[in-house]
Amino acid sequence: MKTENNVALNQNPITPPKIDRRAELKKQIWKNRMIYLMILPGILYFFIYKYIPMYGLIISFQDYKPYLGILGSEWVGFQHFNRLFTDPDFWNIFRNTLILFALNLFIFFPIPIIIALMLNEVRIELFKRGVQTLIYIPHFMSWVVIVSISFVMLTLDGGLVNGIIEWLGFNKINFLLNPDWFRPMYILQVIWREAGWGTIIFLAAIAAVNPQLYEAARIDGATRLQMMWHITLPAIKGVIVVLLILKIGDVLELGFEHVYLLLNASNREVGEIFDTYVYRVGLQQGQFSYSTAVGFFKGIVGLILVVIANWLAKKAGEEGVY
Repeated sequence: MKTENNVALNQNPITPPKIDRRAELKKQIWKNRMIYLMILPGILYFFIYKYIPMYGLIISFQDYKPYLGILGSEWVGFQHFNRLFTDPDFWNIFRNTLILFALNLFIFFPIPIIIALMLNEVRIELFKRGVQTLIYIPHFMSWVVIVSISFVMLTLDGGLVNGIIEWLGFNKINFLLNPDWFRPMYILQVIWREAGWGTIIFLAAIAAVNPQLYEAARIDGATRLQMMWHITLPAIKGVIVVLLILKIGDVLELGFEHVYLLLNASNREVGEIFDTYVYRVGLQQGQFSYSTAVGFFKGIVGLILVVIANWLAKKAGEEGVY
């Protein structure tokens, strides 16, 4: 009898109720509708200004003529890419871009982390907020304003910096035309404008650290420096890794406006990067297909580096960006 019951149970297993996934999805979307509404402008921005223009990458494989349009222009294959890699200026531009990127990565990137850690240790709230405000303000200035202020301070005729140098008994330095000063001037301006803004993310990450960890460490006799090293930094390590991956993806994307404003005939040899090169050959000389090929190359390199950096982060036990 017992065997017959077991056979009957095996023949008629209890089937779980079917879940209507479509209805469940609609329910979740309606439940979180305000969140989706908030991210809608961002989605539209990226779709309109980032994805739709990708259609124009076709002209990098054409001898594009504006009066013929994309569909009417002659197809030339990889001719423009061959020209790019055989151009005598390519390796110089590539080297300049990598050097400026290295300055951003190894000098600028750690500074917001350091500032955030230092501000987190400040106990006088009024002083802390005052410092935060002062270092945030430059971010809201355009690069035109930042570079203009730098020019006024560094010029040979009446510049504050050269005035101090001369007062100390030294010869004036032509910061604006000397190629050796282009890169230090570039990275100092980046730090001045962006370091304070970058601390916002790290301060937010630090604020999410469990205060009980600090209390336990304090009871064990840990100093503030030890708590910073063994609690704060490990707690924000995931945020640092994600931002580092995104930074690596911008290896050839340093920003046109800043570098273009610093360029002149004397420092072009060390200051020309892909962004300014695209502007010069694409818009000023009307070589649209060639400049599009240069931009396509930049995008491919950035994508590859992001994938590699994300893979390495996952291998190291971090979450990565996807």
